[in-house]
Amino acid sequence: MSEYYYELIIKPTQHLQAFSELLSSLTNEAIEELEDSIIARSEEDLSDVEFGIQEFAKALGTECETVHTKKENIDWIKQYQESVKSVEVGKFFVRPSWDSINPDKINIIIDPALSFGSGHHETTSSCLEAISEYIKENDEVLDVGTGSGILAIAASKLEAKVDICDTDEVCIVDTKSNYELNNTSFETSWIGSANSAKKQYDVVIANIVADVLVFIASDLKKCLKDDGILIISGILDKHIDKVLRKFQNLEQLKLIHKNEWITVVFKK
Repeated sequence: MSEYYYELIIKPTQHLQAFSELLSSLTNEAIEELEDSIIARSEEDLSDVEFGIQEFAKALGTECETVHTKKENIDWIKQYQESVKSVEVGKFFVRPSWDSINPDKINIIIDPALSFGSGHHETTSSCLEAISEYIKENDEVLDVGTGSGILAIAASKLEAKVDICDTDEVCIVDTKSNYELNNTSFETSWIGSANSAKKQYDVVIANIVADVLVFIASDLKKCLKDDGILIISGILDKHIDKVLRKFQNLEQLKLIHKNEWITVVFKK
């Protein structure tokens, strides 16, 4: 990586798309298009490109402001990694792979990806608290809407037998790689929801959103063994009443409220 890079900001008064197309023909570097300007960045000096843009503006009879600067090249990957913080919650320490181990907690490695769930969000941390308290060794667990797989991995690290499902195939792929990263494994996975479950479970976890929880409430309850535990989350406090009504035939064991988000633990 070079010590410096060059940035060229182009801000025409009109014909923005024409300037963007010209810039694309003048450089192979990545181009950032904003609402009223275009930015090119390169490790090569962009003075010649700036000259071509100015000549093009003259030919069009258009005013065009250009700013060409030389900047220090930052290690963006290192800067990003430093911005991702580990989280301690319940029995667990959730960390990216580049952070050090916490020997006093059960470590879960989750490298941030497209799937939801790195331990920072209130719903994820509340679910980890509930998992710490209610899941036991050899429990059969289903994680509905597994996302990054963080909750399923937490249950596995407590030596539960875990099945996972998600309607998004990308989440299932991410979860499998995250399990490998954590040297754990799940029992069964499928693309879909709780209605495709083949058996009943000691614990069912669903960290989704309130409307979906209401819609699949009966499926979640059918997945539970007698005396089974249901952990639901992703609920904004303004929606909690309608969610609780759908699960009123279960015993409410715990309600965890963090900022505007709520997690509820039920028993069948």
